Amino acid sequence: MATMGGMVVVVSAQVVLRYVFNNSIDWAEEVARILFVWSIFLAIPLGVRGGVHIGVNLLVDALPVGLRAVLDRFTAAAGLLLMVVVAWGAVRLMPEQWDELLPTVPLSVGWLLVPVCVGMAHSALHLARIVLEGAPAASSMSAE
Repeated sequence: MATMGGMVVVVSAQVVLRYVFNNSIDWAEEVARILFVWSIFLAIPLGVRGGVHIGVNLLVDALPVGLRAVLDRFTAAAGLLLMVVVAWGAVRLMPEQWDELLPTVPLSVGWLLVPVCVGMAHSALHLARIVLEGAPAASSMSAE
């Protein structure tokens, strides 16, 4: 919530300054981008944990319950593999990017990869739980 709130404040201030005062904040776009990346990658594990990510269930809902449970574990295992590969790729890329600075903010580009590592590792833990224990019950947070 803090990263999303910070992004709203920075972007709102930038819009007001640009269109009301004909001025702008040089670093607003960079800071908003950093906060957006952190917001998204810290929120992904919440969706994975609750099973509220986007999915097309037309065929899955037609399957018998036992086969659906097997498919849930299989897709969780595939997602787990993907999360590990992405996290590992981000960890390997980070040292190469750490010396590069963002254009308007004296921060390393590597800070954009930190939430990728954290979010993917956290998501991998939730997916490992699904592989071992099965999918959580349907959430009331779903869009249906």
